[in-house]
Amino acid sequence: MEIEVGFFVEKRRSMMRKIEHLGIAVTDMEASIKLYEDLLGVPCYKEEGVLSEHVKTAFFAVGESKIELLEATDEDSPIAKFLAKKGAGFHHVAFDVEDIEAEIVRLKKLDFVLIHETPKDGADNKLIAFLHPKSSGGLLVELCQEKEG
Repeated sequence: MEIEVGFFVEKRRSMMRKIEHLGIAVTDMEASIKLYEDLLGVPCYKEEGVLSEHVKTAFFAVGESKIELLEATDEDSPIAKFLAKKGAGFHHVAFDVEDIEAEIVRLKKLDFVLIHETPKDGADNKLIAFLHPKSSGGLLVELCQEKEG
């Protein structure tokens, strides 16, 4: 991206490098995996539980991005509450970032409200943090950084 500043043009790299995945809340993981395997024409490459979020996940690679299915494992989990309020369907968009801590600082300076002000372990070998939908136009946004090692 180029930004004109007086007579100079400053180049800035995008802080959000790509859509890492789209999160979809489901009520029946087994049936949903079958549905998305048929729909996308690719197999689920990973199923994983995230104990801290009380969620079971399943992933599909679609080009450079992924689809993440999310099923609640506890009736008090954020996914269970989402499903009770809105039903199954689109839950969040996740962006790949190079430095999640720097991105959190940048977004806080711009008055975005974060659900997680420090990164936490997520599924698929990621550090994650979520922005509250009230500060991002009604959309739940996840920041993802690949864990080293």
